[in-house]
Amino acid sequence: MSSAKRRIGVVTTSRADYSHLYWPLRDLEAHPDIELGVFVLGPHLSPAFGATVHEIERDGFPIVARMECLLSSDSDTGMAKTIGLAILSLADALTAWRPDLLLLIADRYEMLAPAAAALALRIPIAHIEGGEVSQGAIDDQVRNALTKMAHVHFTSTELARNRVIAMGEEPWRVHRAGAPSLDHLRRSKLHGRTELEDRLGLSLGSPAIVAAWHPVTVLEDTNAEAGALFAALSRVSGQLIFVYPNADAGSHALIERTRALAATRPDTHIFVNLEAVTYWSLLGQVDAMIGNSSSGIMEAASFALPVVNVGMRQQGRERGRNIVDAPAEEVAISAALAQALRPEFRESLRGMTNLYGSGTAAETITRVLATVPLRGLTIKQPAPVAAETEQTR
Repeated sequence: MSSAKRRIGVVTTSRADYSHLYWPLRDLEAHPDIELGVFVLGPHLSPAFGATVHEIERDGFPIVARMECLLSSDSDTGMAKTIGLAILSLADALTAWRPDLLLLIADRYEMLAPAAAALALRIPIAHIEGGEVSQGAIDDQVRNALTKMAHVHFTSTELARNRVIAMGEEPWRVHRAGAPSLDHLRRSKLHGRTELEDRLGLSLGSPAIVAAWHPVTVLEDTNAEAGALFAALSRVSGQLIFVYPNADAGSHALIERTRALAATRPDTHIFVNLEAVTYWSLLGQVDAMIGNSSSGIMEAASFALPVVNVGMRQQGRERGRNIVDAPAEEVAISAALAQALRPEFRESLRGMTNLYGSGTAAETITRVLATVPLRGLTIKQPAPVAAETEQTR
């Protein structure tokens, strides 16, 4: 039975989604009519990926359940079994602390677990960042599945909102909020260069390049595109700053490949985990970014940072003019990075705006979750189709 306050549960599985959820969590926790509960699972509890649950603890958010479910494997079978273990744990956790609404974000495969459990328990689902496209990852199908399982939607762009509505969701359920990660750029105090260097334990060189590369999970060999990237990076001059990949099939092999590069290439640095403000501050201080991470498309634009987007992982995603796309071919990657590092290219980006929002997402998300009517929320009206329209004439 719900308390007088509206219970909002939020699921977080990794550093990536937590950095996006920080300001929505802050505003939900501060709202006088909301009781917040955080469900933590997956890579958050893994020492291999930085045990980032400690960051949530330091931030003081109320954790109502911690669920071990991430298999220490490097295969698609391990990913599938992780979903199953998570469902078993979430069924008990959501029954014990039953929210009035459950908030999920984005497109990680682990998010299928809370969505499935909540659906069986008749708990309404709210979803952030539906309607986007990333054809080179299973995230694309996961995102669309979560959209159809959810009852309230918060999109990052107007095009994404239109896509969600085109999938048959009632327009009143779909709110354009912007990407909540951008709230950090408006509300958090980013580190200056000296403080950032102290936190990283290094002096930023010139050029300084952030590299963020994840397995391409739609491919049978999830690291098939990695060879061209590492070949190009082994020859580039300047400072390379790698961040760890997602916990997907192929991530262990990818980490080993990154370590091998760092062992032979001078001025190459690897970070297992960078908390959100440090990471965004880094994007504001480096000369370019390279890889296949969504952060290069969604957040880097706010810094007018040149980004080389490699391969097919982010294919189809809306992007700004700071993006230089390159196929997963060594020569093409090297040429794209050379273009991104040209001073005239950086100068051409001055004054650009970020189509993913302006840093007010948390306010919209909190307002809607605090006020959306709960009665009948799980009952969706079907979208009209042409045959039905003809029959009513």
